[in-house]
Amino acid sequence: MKWETVIGLEVHSQLSTQTKIFSGASTAFGAAPNSQACQVDIALPGVLPVLNKGAVERAIRFGLAIGAKLNRTNVFDRKNYFYPDLPKGYQISQFTLPIVETGELKIQVGDEEKTVRITRAHLEEDAGKSLHEDFHGEDGRPLSGIDLNRAGTPLLEIVSEPDMRSAKEAVAYAKALHTLVTWIGICDGNMQEGSFRVDANVSVRPLGQAEYGTRREIKNLNSFKFLEQAINYEARWQIEQIEDGHKIQQATVLFDPDSGETRMMRSKEDAHDYRYFPDPDLLPVKLDEDWIEQVRAGLPELPQQKRLRYQNDLGLSAYDANALTASRALADYFEAVAGGLAKPDAKLAANWIMGDLSATLNREGLDIPASHISAAALAGLLARIQDGTLSGKLAKQVFEAMWAGEGDADAIIEAKGLKQVSDSGAIEVLIDEVLAANDKSVEEFRSGKEKAFNALVGQVMKASKGKANPAQVNELLRKKLGAE
Repeated sequence: MKWETVIGLEVHSQLSTQTKIFSGASTAFGAAPNSQACQVDIALPGVLPVLNKGAVERAIRFGLAIGAKLNRTNVFDRKNYFYPDLPKGYQISQFTLPIVETGELKIQVGDEEKTVRITRAHLEEDAGKSLHEDFHGEDGRPLSGIDLNRAGTPLLEIVSEPDMRSAKEAVAYAKALHTLVTWIGICDGNMQEGSFRVDANVSVRPLGQAEYGTRREIKNLNSFKFLEQAINYEARWQIEQIEDGHKIQQATVLFDPDSGETRMMRSKEDAHDYRYFPDPDLLPVKLDEDWIEQVRAGLPELPQQKRLRYQNDLGLSAYDANALTASRALADYFEAVAGGLAKPDAKLAANWIMGDLSATLNREGLDIPASHISAAALAGLLARIQDGTLSGKLAKQVFEAMWAGEGDADAIIEAKGLKQVSDSGAIEVLIDEVLAANDKSVEEFRSGKEKAFNALVGQVMKASKGKANPAQVNELLRKKLGAE
């Protein structure tokens, strides 16, 4: 039997406000445990929540970016459950009337573009954190600690429809969503610090069956690599269970990166288990039309819009356009390089950014804002390729020297004597010397062996110490050999 995997993702995106969603406590990461938990966060009797306007604005920004419906009136609810890191005994969330509903996000999977529907995005507060390592009683027994710094941190939970059919599609969607929330400035996207966490709902069904299978939810995946591994393992496990005659039980599971396996955490709750009801301490939120339009006016050009412009106006391929919009910083860098060329050449700029620059950044574990070469400096290097001062090979030497901090392109070319030789007379002298010293290669070429011609080109380039203009070498050498 052939099986189909069905995947939907729930993403918790921590909003980039400086204070929490219902209190004035800081959201900064890395503070000493419980040093950023105020009276509201720890649920002292008599305290009341006050909604952070900045969190609402960021939710509006996201809704506009995915073309969603914004509920002009939305309501906060209490989600009731009991866990040590939830001081109130309930979480303030949105259930019946979320702020964002029914949007979509386009993703690229290989050469195929796919649209993933987004069911809803709702505002909620984060819980605290249970710590189970390095805690022991006086008798040596292991203990758990509770850090409430994260309690009350504003989250936007983004829930997709079960539209993905493979781990690769799920990763593509998660990456596209990560790009979008960082692009529009509502989340810093730091997965190691928990700013962007993914829960994956996975089920399987016989290929062609319309009814969904029983899903299991994989919680708190904090890397794209783990997301892909977890989904692939879970799908295989479910198929094996069904084929062995077992039924899948709805459950919440955790992924163990060391073993590469999922393990059951608890049986999965349904909405009625949480006994949702409207929070009596918070009034309904009403969105003003003028405010929505003000937020819309402040949105930057979005990734999908840039991709289309790069293809239609700059002539780049879909692959190049997709790669260059992986982050807003990368897109800004590309546009600064391409815009810094006196002779427009978007493809040249794209090739160098996605080639030598990206390879060097990856090798050193850096991202584009930490590049040793500014956009203006790279444009200066590419200008020397355009005007014939440098060949591609010499440009790579100059690039390496620029990365090492030896100056701009012109200074390095001057200091190292790397200017390309484009003087026809000088190149002809070199060609004559090479032809005189390589009778065998000349005869082989004239007998039809094209490889011999490449060998002669190599000898000329070697004689010029790599400085001869390769295009001129090819042209003049063919003339000398009577091939034209």
